[in-house]
Amino acid sequence: MPQVLEFKLPDLGEGLTEAEIVRWLVAVGDVVEIDQPVVEVETAKAMVEVPCPYGGVVTARFGEEGTELPVGAPLITVAVGPAEPAPAPESSGSGNVLVGYGTDHSRPARRRRIRPGGATAAAPSAPVPPSAPVPVSVAVSVPAGPGGPVPVISPLVRKLARDNGVDLRKLRGSGPEGLILRADVEAALRTEAEAEAAPVPVTAAAAPAGERIPLKGLRGAVAEKLSRSRREIPEATCWVDADATELMAARAAMNAAGGPKISVLALLARICTAALAKYPELNSTVDLAAKEIVRLPAVHLGFAAQTERGLMVPVVRDAQTRSPESLSAEFARLTELARAGKLAPADLTGGTFTLNNYGVFGVDGSTPIINHPEAAMLGVGRIIPKPWVHQGELAVRQVVQLSLTFDHRVCDGGTAGGFLRYVADCVESPAVLLRSL
Repeated sequence: MPQVLEFKLPDLGEGLTEAEIVRWLVAVGDVVEIDQPVVEVETAKAMVEVPCPYGGVVTARFGEEGTELPVGAPLITVAVGPAEPAPAPESSGSGNVLVGYGTDHSRPARRRRIRPGGATAAAPSAPVPPSAPVPVSVAVSVPAGPGGPVPVISPLVRKLARDNGVDLRKLRGSGPEGLILRADVEAALRTEAEAEAAPVPVTAAAAPAGERIPLKGLRGAVAEKLSRSRREIPEATCWVDADATELMAARAAMNAAGGPKISVLALLARICTAALAKYPELNSTVDLAAKEIVRLPAVHLGFAAQTERGLMVPVVRDAQTRSPESLSAEFARLTELARAGKLAPADLTGGTFTLNNYGVFGVDGSTPIINHPEAAMLGVGRIIPKPWVHQGELAVRQVVQLSLTFDHRVCDGGTAGGFLRYVADCVESPAVLLRSL
């Protein structure tokens, strides 16, 4: 008799507690190998594949595509038979079931379907629907997660319940030892129909009209993080206009010299890391539990990247050690991954300061919300020709508005103003930056 093992949604790390099923990679009846990806999920941070630590026959899947599951909820069950022995905790199973990892990526994922009599064959190209019957030899029960297995033997009963949206875990079976029968499912359907036909009380409030968009996944995570930032951080914003003509000329000269191209964002990032070295108060976080301000030794620089999934903030590690060329290359690499939906959760966490270039949207200024738990964010508007007094005369110069939103708990206005003024001075005269290096 095969042993049925349950695989639950693993701890995804990085503070993530749930994930949405995007696409099933296996169907009921498929044969899977150890560490074969079985489902593609979308967390609040990235799109990733989940590998299963067991090898055997898939007997059940939990959750349709689009369903959001918490960490620890059942994903699939696998029947491990004589041909696929049950993995021992130390050796046979996967040693690492976190998203995106496994013990052997050299083997391509394969799908096979069990035929009556035990023979195996390649699965058809089209996925088998979840309602496909499972061989009796492995269809012992449908596991119900923490409450134990649901006593269902008949695939027809499971299909009837699935097609009509009946949760078998909520039914009490009338068969031997609580076995759920077809009559139990039909009775549940009749009860549901009677409840739907009942008149609605006159006092019931009508739901507001309009399109409803679930606040989950990336959008839900952004909402929660920004709300927490506003609840916890007493933020303030200061801003200044700066003449970026010399900075743009310096960039043009650097790119004309050959070699890797340098972006404006990379130059601004290099200026930010120099400014944070002079004003380390802004590269910090507040530990509320300990009632302490923690000044951080490294600058992990986040930058805003607009994607089809929404706004994401990838993080450049140890930005203070990178040259403008290195920063440009890393910005380009992370932006490409973000737009392709291939960023790992680690690429989106651990930032200590954020650079937000909203000038790409054609706007001049903004008062952004701090990316919790950081202490500050520098905003950069569009760089456009404007009338400007230069060396005592009116001239047309390339002008940009810079804004700094900061946590007033970590510093006062003098520190924030000093930081912003230093950044503006470097933008107006890049030689200021060279003198500080």
